[in-house]
Amino acid sequence: MSSSAWGLLALFLVLVLALAWPLGTYLAALCAGRLPRWMLQTEAAWFRLAGAGSAAPMRWTQYTYALLAFNLLGVLAVYALQRSQAWLPLNPQGLGAVTPDSAFNTAVSFVTNTNWQGYSGESTMSYLTQMLALTVQNFVSAATGIAVVFALIRGFAARSVASIGNFWLDLTRATVWLLLPLSLLLALALVGQGVIQNFSPYQTVPTVEPQSYTQPQLNAEGQAVLDAQGQPVQESLSTATQVLPMGPVASQEAIKMLGTNGGGFFNANSAHPFENPTALSNLLQMLAIFLIPAALCFAFGQAVGDRRQGWAVLAAMTVMFVAAVLVITPAEQAGNPQLSALGADQLASAQQAGGNMEGKETRFGINASSLFTVITTAASCGAVNTMHDSLTPLGGLVPLVMMQLGEVVFGGVGTGLYGMLVFAVLAVFIAGLMIGRTPEYLGKKIEAYEMKMGSIAILVTPLLVLAGTAVAVLTEAGRAGVANPGAHGFSEILYAFSSAANNNGSAFAGLSANTPFYNLSLGWVMWLGRFGVIVPVLALAGALARKQRLPVSAGTLPTHGPLFVVLLIGTVLLVGLLNYVPVLALGPVVEHFMLFPTH
Repeated sequence: MSSSAWGLLALFLVLVLALAWPLGTYLAALCAGRLPRWMLQTEAAWFRLAGAGSAAPMRWTQYTYALLAFNLLGVLAVYALQRSQAWLPLNPQGLGAVTPDSAFNTAVSFVTNTNWQGYSGESTMSYLTQMLALTVQNFVSAATGIAVVFALIRGFAARSVASIGNFWLDLTRATVWLLLPLSLLLALALVGQGVIQNFSPYQTVPTVEPQSYTQPQLNAEGQAVLDAQGQPVQESLSTATQVLPMGPVASQEAIKMLGTNGGGFFNANSAHPFENPTALSNLLQMLAIFLIPAALCFAFGQAVGDRRQGWAVLAAMTVMFVAAVLVITPAEQAGNPQLSALGADQLASAQQAGGNMEGKETRFGINASSLFTVITTAASCGAVNTMHDSLTPLGGLVPLVMMQLGEVVFGGVGTGLYGMLVFAVLAVFIAGLMIGRTPEYLGKKIEAYEMKMGSIAILVTPLLVLAGTAVAVLTEAGRAGVANPGAHGFSEILYAFSSAANNNGSAFAGLSANTPFYNLSLGWVMWLGRFGVIVPVLALAGALARKQRLPVSAGTLPTHGPLFVVLLIGTVLLVGLLNYVPVLALGPVVEHFMLFPTH
């Protein structure tokens, strides 16, 4: 990697740690309910209106029922708004109703924090739909993930209790006291950088370079004028205008990053100059993606009474993240060897960026684009500032692996930490088997029930990804969307199902996925990938909360040192990635070898 790439990576990590540490302290207080008196009084007034018992402690089953019911209602509301947007206000472009299959896919996508988009936002969704349906779900889907990790943290910290908290209270606190104020601050900063925020109709503006064209000349009756030979007379015209989409972008951009949602107001997402205009806005967006996931690691350590536990989890995440950056950045800087063989100059110089600049914004370049790609797929965000389909095979392998690890390398808000804690439970179980001792994690015995729930949570997404990819490549409807037959086309399908099942939302967008087959199949995969993990995690939280915390003994495996960090990383790589080795060999791995001519 170049010195500038190393410098950008170091700056990013330092800023993340500096911002996440104080926020982690606040999150720990939020989880425990240690809030200022005025906040607690405000909450009490809200919940008095909701009815007696609405803020009462819940068993894990009650917590789960409330969570599932709330998210199901969210799907119905988002679907209804899309289907009726043609008759609703704040639709200056007069956009029609979204088709049923696309509306279903989008509703599930935003409710599950996936934000997969099979449509172009500026030509499909009205301002009202963008705000009332999609942006609202950006808040509450992120808050749902935070609520689940709060419940799991309480399970580790509790001493033989039946409750894991109250879902409505956790949802409210995460939305009102965390996501709303942070989003307001970030939105103002983005507006200052040039991100638009308005309700104006789309603007017709003059272009810098008019395009000339010819068309038949028409008379007053609208008929073509003919020459002496009876041929239409052509006249030269030029167009000097372009239609620029407008809208309330900054408000959605802020929560899409902070909530690791990822859905773009525009089809080009964070590569669009109205969403991400400058190098500083790009840095702010990258920091926003990692801010809450990193802070939750610190909050975890404080909540369980041992800050070292949070540092250990954060260290494991950071090592895997840095390793991914060290793979993708040199791969993109090296460019395409087949172009080099043809004499193309791909070296960086004062006259050119060099490397593989296809699909990248020149205002960000390879370093910032590569870093953004790892961040957004490591953190279950899905926002993109470059076209992932244009990455080199090794470069494209990195975001695939980041998702297929289970989105635990920082991961989404809440989802990354609870996914990594499930792997931590598995790691201590494996270590316990090695030394012939009942495994413990944070003073809680890990027994058969806990391992069953953890195994389900880990294996749900690989099952969905592999089964969905297999069905797509075996059916005509699945293959119809492939524009690049061969290894790359297979990678596009594998990427789509990896993104959907792991609730990321980014895409190898060469796949035409806005079809009934993909809208319906990916919609169900997103739903099962989200709640097929959440339910066993909440069951695990309930089981842990009922257990006594055992004192540390001579046989207790330390879970805060370098040895455990290595064990945790090894468990994630072996268990999380081993399922995908054969399909990766069929896609990006074989495509990489195809770049080198045989002799």
